[in-house]
Amino acid sequence: MSESEIPIELDRQSPASLSAQVASQLRSAILSGLLQPEHTLPATRRLAKVLGISRGVVVRAFEQLSGEGFLESNGTGGTRVAVRPDIQKRPDEVKAQRSSPANAEVIDLTPGRPSGSPFQDREWRNAWKRALAEQGNTHLPPALGTLELREAVAGHLAVSRGLAVDPEDVIITAGTSDALHLVVSMLRGRRNNPRILVEDPGYPTARRVMSAAGAHLQLLPVDEDGLKSSQLAGLNVIPDAVLITPSHQYPLGGRMAVQERLGLLKWADRHGVLVLEDDYDSEFRHSRMPLPAVASLPAAADVVLLGTFSKNLSPWLRCGYLVVRGDAGQRLKAVREALDTPVAGVLQSALAHYLQGGGLSRHIARARREYSHRRSLLIERLGPRTDVELAGLDGGLHAVIRFEHPDAADLAGKALERGVRLIPLAGYYAERPPVNGLVVGYGAVSDLQLSKALAILGTLLDEHP
Repeated sequence: MSESEIPIELDRQSPASLSAQVASQLRSAILSGLLQPEHTLPATRRLAKVLGISRGVVVRAFEQLSGEGFLESNGTGGTRVAVRPDIQKRPDEVKAQRSSPANAEVIDLTPGRPSGSPFQDREWRNAWKRALAEQGNTHLPPALGTLELREAVAGHLAVSRGLAVDPEDVIITAGTSDALHLVVSMLRGRRNNPRILVEDPGYPTARRVMSAAGAHLQLLPVDEDGLKSSQLAGLNVIPDAVLITPSHQYPLGGRMAVQERLGLLKWADRHGVLVLEDDYDSEFRHSRMPLPAVASLPAAADVVLLGTFSKNLSPWLRCGYLVVRGDAGQRLKAVREALDTPVAGVLQSALAHYLQGGGLSRHIARARREYSHRRSLLIERLGPRTDVELAGLDGGLHAVIRFEHPDAADLAGKALERGVRLIPLAGYYAERPPVNGLVVGYGAVSDLQLSKALAILGTLLDEHP
């Protein structure tokens, strides 16, 4: 469809911004059926010229509609109208659907799932083209990761976390699970069943992976801000390592205070305990600036920073990194050298190009706006309710919803019957009595999907006062 056929009229006297007006009128055209999934929209520069506005205004409108699920980018193929069940169909399409009804799509609010938009990003596709065009290698990638990706990770951490990292201190991993398996393998060099202190509630996959790798887990009950250094003095057995999520406690969503971080480091140094800092989604802060990484604080304790591209790009990549220093770092490198790398060289090359070209930084900025908008929608819909308590909203891709009634597992079952997948909070607890509630992920859904899901959740809560 040409730009002249798109019905957009701008009112420069309106209190609504120009980008909001463009987004609103495009949205209406899609919902009315005037714009259909087979239509490709004009390039942002060309549409901006026709409307007499800056290209940035059109870009913001397109990003807004992409976040809502109305548009999808196809790289060099342009921006198209997304296929959606709630968009008005032509009469012949409606007739065909009535004769052959499709199964309703489940709105999946499982936490930890980011937006899939980077795979439609032109910069992402170009990074892969560059990686594939490189001269083919007949040898394995370096065990610690390619130098290009290690340098790119170090540069990214300098900008995103203020960390001064030497590329030699970076180990490329196949995600967090691989990193934890590597750490346990290193610790088993000194003790057959190393003891690792973990937060309860915490990340169930981490507990499962470390147990399967041979670690003995010690559980420490924590609140939303993570462990308190005062708790460490009461431990009967000193662990070999402690795993924490200080920037965004998983799943409760708080953050560890600086004085608690310093107290932990002092205790770890005194007892020779390795600190494992899982920094899984610190790039996405919505209301408060992130605190300095534990790995950046002055201390003699060994700290290993675990990072992943699963939250800022996609878990489909299965790629992450460790930042290691000191004696523990040398032992981790030795173990990785012995085991070799599990990450494909072409993936490492593509990621390096994407990071070095600024593609990841630009994607994170776009995604942060998307997630912030959905977070606001969640607060708008559930915040006024007196029967629920919202938490974990300072950052990340999920929120915690606590309530007394009904039972969260029962509610999740009924929600699934109505086409919404919800995850009970109880599944994140290991030993202590769980809190009744839900962990709601809003990263991978559109605004309209989230709105529909929250309406169903509200109805279910109303049915059980």
